[in-house]
Amino acid sequence: MNKKTISLIFLAVAFFVAAHTVSAHEVYVLNQQTVSYDVSHPSPDPLTMVKGDSSDFLLATIVGVILVGGIFLISISRRLEKALNPLLIKAKRWAPLVARLTLGLSLLAAAYYRALFGPEIPLESLVGHYAGVLQIVLYLIGVLIIMGLFVRQSAFIALVIFIIAVIAERTYMLTYVNYLGEIIANLVLGGGLWSLDRHLNKATIANSAARWKERLEPYAFPTLRVLFGISALYASWYAKLFHASLALDTVTQYHLTNYFHFPALFVVLGALIVETLVGVFFILGIEIRFTALFFLMFLTLSLFFFGEVVWPHIVLIGVNIAFILHGYDRYSLEGHFFKRRKIEPVL
Repeated sequence: MNKKTISLIFLAVAFFVAAHTVSAHEVYVLNQQTVSYDVSHPSPDPLTMVKGDSSDFLLATIVGVILVGGIFLISISRRLEKALNPLLIKAKRWAPLVARLTLGLSLLAAAYYRALFGPEIPLESLVGHYAGVLQIVLYLIGVLIIMGLFVRQSAFIALVIFIIAVIAERTYMLTYVNYLGEIIANLVLGGGLWSLDRHLNKATIANSAARWKERLEPYAFPTLRVLFGISALYASWYAKLFHASLALDTVTQYHLTNYFHFPALFVVLGALIVETLVGVFFILGIEIRFTALFFLMFLTLSLFFFGEVVWPHIVLIGVNIAFILHGYDRYSLEGHFFKRRKIEPVL
């Protein structure tokens, strides 16, 4: 087996389980001048590499399909399901707490760095001279959400802030609809486990909302899951399809072709495909824990390799941990078709 074949198989495995080792949130790792140029000028189309390197692409696809299929078969192994089901059931109750803390910490980080969700959206660009006021509001609702006090009210304020950002940034906010999912989940679920709202029992709004909470609660995590998937899809397409030069410059700047002996645009194509699959898997509810686990593992590698700032990734880390704990909901494809009574797929 020659060096190119070995490298191709390694690349295929990396593409289908570890997109973040060959890509990053490009607007975080490139300087602003490069980002502005890449966004405002035409980019090469990575899809042309499908025909240009058809044999390599086919082999990578076959390896990826085998890998995903193998994980699926392991996930629905009845023996494994029965062995791990008690642990998985107990883990579910912690998922809303992780989701709540994630939103609170993300808002605190946004306040500290005076930027909403990412460094490319400074508070001044949203509200001008009122940036200081917005910073204080973010600090306040972040602390309240972490404490579990007036969680729904705080989440509603966060929703208003998100709407302001949509008005200012328009379609680019699709990159951050994962935050919208977090906000909606906290609006529905409220304080929950380890919250002052629950223990003080003084939140009259929370008490009066019990009926609609009971009706909407089953939709909280499906909504978070779908919006998180949409965010992953758009972020990938924005930097690797619509403005592929962003990803291409990242590959070049960090010499990724030294690790994968293929054209830079082929590496971009691979990252585009796997990140698209990650988004689709979350949206449809397929291999949720497996996707979230590898997302976390290789996001960590990406942070170390590219030296990215950590705070914009708090939401990615926290939500994926919540997905691992929560697993499947009734509206996920794999949960719907492969859940046996109370026993659900493992990965």
